Amino acid sequence: MTIDTPITLVVLDMAGTTVSDDGTVERAFLAADAAVGLAADDAGRRDMLQYVRDTMGYSKIVVFRHLANGDEDLARRANAAFESAYREIVASGGCEPILGAADTIHALRAAGVRTAFTTGFSAETQEALLASLGWTDIVDVVLTPADAGRGRPFPDMPLTALIRTETESVQQMVVVGDTANDVLSGVRSGAAASVGVLTGAHDEAALRAAGATHVLASIADLPSLLGLAVPAVLEAR
Repeated sequence: MTIDTPITLVVLDMAGTTVSDDGTVERAFLAADAAVGLAADDAGRRDMLQYVRDTMGYSKIVVFRHLANGDEDLARRANAAFESAYREIVASGGCEPILGAADTIHALRAAGVRTAFTTGFSAETQEALLASLGWTDIVDVVLTPADAGRGRPFPDMPLTALIRTETESVQQMVVVGDTANDVLSGVRSGAAASVGVLTGAHDEAALRAAGATHVLASIADLPSLLGLAVPAVLEAR
């Protein structure tokens, strides 16, 4: 099944959607816990990681505010430790693109579709991730919660992408992500489609429950959904 409405903007999540996660976000959260002591014991650490999984896609500082029980100084120190740990993972080559992600983005842009990256990371971490992948110019717009006002599950980032790309209507926009919160952000923005992919944190049941209009095996299936030519050769093949 394809989306029949003409689409001129696709808003893409990063970790888990276009960039392989493989537990890197959780490892960075554990590093933050080790640095500032968020969890009191192993049971608390397990609860922390479950909350992290449930809130994948959120602005990271929002997650840390919850984990720090409202202690703003502790939350900010934990967030700084998380961002530092994640950048170290990036610098060591620990992040790779999802198979077909770059080709999909090139196919979208070749068809005249504008593209945007959104993330729950800070701008500094987002920039480091893009630089490590050689993706600094691959999309039209890159956004963090700080650029938009609020992070997921609010609609601010997709709507900011729509404004910055001068897209005429939310009905010309598609939002894509691997978490329920990515999907909910797209639903709340009024996008023509809020698409879940199965390469990241949440399964099909969670994505559907959040309101996903479509669920794909990966970002590589997006051109077909939009009725575009599928790249003849996927990257790394």
